[in-house]
Amino acid sequence: MGRAGEAAVVGEPMKVADFDLWVREQLAVVEAALERWVPAAAPAGLGEAMRYGVLDGGKRLRPLLVMAACDAAAGEHSAALRAAVAVELIHAYSLIHDDMPCMDNDVLRRGKPTVHVRFGEAQAMLAGDAMQALAFEVLTPAGGDADAIAPLLQARLCGLLARAAGFEGMAGGQAIDLASIGLPLSESRLRDMHRRKTGALLQASVLMGAACGELPARAWSALSGYGAAIGLAFQVVDDILDVTQASETLGKTAGKDLHHNKPTYVSVLGLDGARAQAESLRRRAHEALSGSGLAQHAYLSLLADLVVDRNS
Repeated sequence: MGRAGEAAVVGEPMKVADFDLWVREQLAVVEAALERWVPAAAPAGLGEAMRYGVLDGGKRLRPLLVMAACDAAAGEHSAALRAAVAVELIHAYSLIHDDMPCMDNDVLRRGKPTVHVRFGEAQAMLAGDAMQALAFEVLTPAGGDADAIAPLLQARLCGLLARAAGFEGMAGGQAIDLASIGLPLSESRLRDMHRRKTGALLQASVLMGAACGELPARAWSALSGYGAAIGLAFQVVDDILDVTQASETLGKTAGKDLHHNKPTYVSVLGLDGARAQAESLRRRAHEALSGSGLAQHAYLSLLADLVVDRNS
């Protein structure tokens, strides 16, 4: 059952039960906020494509990291919820664009046809564009909103998200990925690519949640290290699952990296080496939390285990 299950054996059943309840509660709150803030009434069917691309699917790991880091920092939950929705909108927009024929050319995502298959390429491109912009709208609510965010916090959250999504992060990593098809990559170059493509947004999720509270430099640095470790671990596990699980389990096309001749942690390190790398990153994440000085990091700890122990 993995590390969370082991915790129940060694005398922490309440912690695991509480975590499962917390996850369900946070997912319900985030889903309701997405339902509320992603407009159905956007013109010419655009809203339908946007909602199709983000609602009713996905692990919502990034929003969970935001909310868990906010808890650890004793932060402002209304601001964290907006940050959670914003980071999920950026993630969902990136999937819509990544699946298009000009990039990964995939037809299955979250167990259903991809957005460009369902709505056409032009509408998929526009839906992704609109969701990217909407993420920053959500982070900058009008002053009359009951849950308005202080201007300085708005700026900080927008900066963290923009840098994680742009050329230094996700977009830059995707560019490296596309340029690396069929080419051998060293482990260090592969790590740099995925630190940007996948890891940056996961790390930003942790830091956006933390920014909703007040933390000393030591704790901020520790959470940054934790986010970097699980960000890379997520991609390592993704590469493992791509060759060990069926499409029905993953909700997306299995084996596509091998089919497209893309370098992965499995192709570079082998399956056993990739699994060892995931475990090493898990340990690094837990060590970062242990050194953070934060008393309330149990949810972040269990989310690290969830990243490594998942099967889809």
